[in-house]
Amino acid sequence: MIVPRSLARLSLATALLLAAGGAPSFAFSQIGRQDGTVADQDGVIAAPLPPLEAPKAPPPATQPPASDAAANAPAPAQTDGAAAPIAPSAPAPTAPTPPAAPATPPVAPDATGTPAEPPVAPGAQKEEGTDPAASQAAVPSPPAGPPPDVVYGDAGLPAPVRDLRAKLMEIAKSGEIDKLRPYIEPGEDGTVLSFGGIDGDPIDYLKAASGDGDGVEVLAILLELLESGHIRSEPGTENEIYVWPYFAGLPIDKLTKPQKVQLFELVTAGDYQEMLGFGAYNFYRVGISPDGKLQFFVAGD
Repeated sequence: MIVPRSLARLSLATALLLAAGGAPSFAFSQIGRQDGTVADQDGVIAAPLPPLEAPKAPPPATQPPASDAAANAPAPAQTDGAAAPIAPSAPAPTAPTPPAAPATPPVAPDATGTPAEPPVAPGAQKEEGTDPAASQAAVPSPPAGPPPDVVYGDAGLPAPVRDLRAKLMEIAKSGEIDKLRPYIEPGEDGTVLSFGGIDGDPIDYLKAASGDGDGVEVLAILLELLESGHIRSEPGTENEIYVWPYFAGLPIDKLTKPQKVQLFELVTAGDYQEMLGFGAYNFYRVGISPDGKLQFFVAGD
């Protein structure tokens, strides 16, 4: 097919304008005749067009957020000719965890400003290192078996015991504590006046233990003990002994009201409450062996 020269020139001009890029664009039109034929002449009219807009770049594709596992996954090893791996993103900082509340709430200090000791759960031991079993071992247990018979006066006493009892009561009424010296046995197996032992003269020790400093109070206590009821401890054995008052051989928390009346002749109600906490009678007591020896005149337990 033969292309007219006018059309060829139009196509060439259009291509040159498009190749220019930034140059303004024109529209070309071929002038024709009324009968529809194109004149074979070079009449070309160029009309400027608005500049063409450069095509917009497509928006960058949004990548979905990487999961924690993908973010923390190690990067693959770099191979020759491959692009350097992208370092994994650092994990997001987490909020610090608040400290846990203490298991035991703080205890307010007492009136002296010393913090009170927190309560101990049942079955738990204190943090002081003391063993509860050791503390219980220090408290004497009540006598096992049925309580011993309580006897008053000289009834049932062997003659040596009866005689020594009468002599001790006579000395106590005299108020002269030095008269006790012949009846206090010396030595390790002698008369016990203190569970911790004594140093020096036994009569001086008794005077010092007396409230008046002259031994009169101690003699009054001795008289009250020997006038009360007594018990026979470990009868028929080599440890048999007669003990005044009988409270020393009975559970202190099992006394009847009449027995408490007799006890309060020796001690006060406050002393009795302390004995209940201690677990046994712990005031003065007298022990005489069947052969008539003064085994002990001692307080405590």
